[in-house]
Amino acid sequence: MTLDLPGDGICRSPRLNPTHLPFTPCLPTGLRYSFTLPADLQTPAVARNITRAVLDIHSLPALTDAAVQTVSELTTCACRFTPGKDIYLSLRYRQDALYITLFDDHPQHTNSHLKSACETHRCTALDLLDRVINTCAGDWGIGPSSSFSGGTKMWAVLPREGAEGYLKEGRSYG
Repeated sequence: MTLDLPGDGICRSPRLNPTHLPFTPCLPTGLRYSFTLPADLQTPAVARNITRAVLDIHSLPALTDAAVQTVSELTTCACRFTPGKDIYLSLRYRQDALYITLFDDHPQHTNSHLKSACETHRCTALDLLDRVINTCAGDWGIGPSSSFSGGTKMWAVLPREGAEGYLKEGRSYG
């Protein structure tokens, strides 16, 4: 076994070559993450934990309550509609707002009655999401996915100011 020595262009493990630099949080503008997750029972909890960590790393902890609730509602809905398949979660921060996008594999129905019933069922399942987004003065929607093979796209926009005020004293989500 040979051990590469410093200066050879090899990236070292922090344990082999530790640095004593302080942790510097990332800027909010660098928040651009995408995750592929299984549509399983534990996925909403995983997505909530990912969201908390990402917001903390990017110095946006005041958005956590609204963002975690939003991600939880969207992932729970996607997991109900596409059990056993994969879902795709995207978190982006731009223009002073957090953009949350979720793609699932649930097909768009061609039969108008099935399509209407499916949309109604999904919107009913997202009633709490609607309240959260309205409290934060944000926006959300559901539609066909153009970038994910034939599935459904759900999205929410949480303006920073509205999300920071979510669940503050005297405010409710209804």
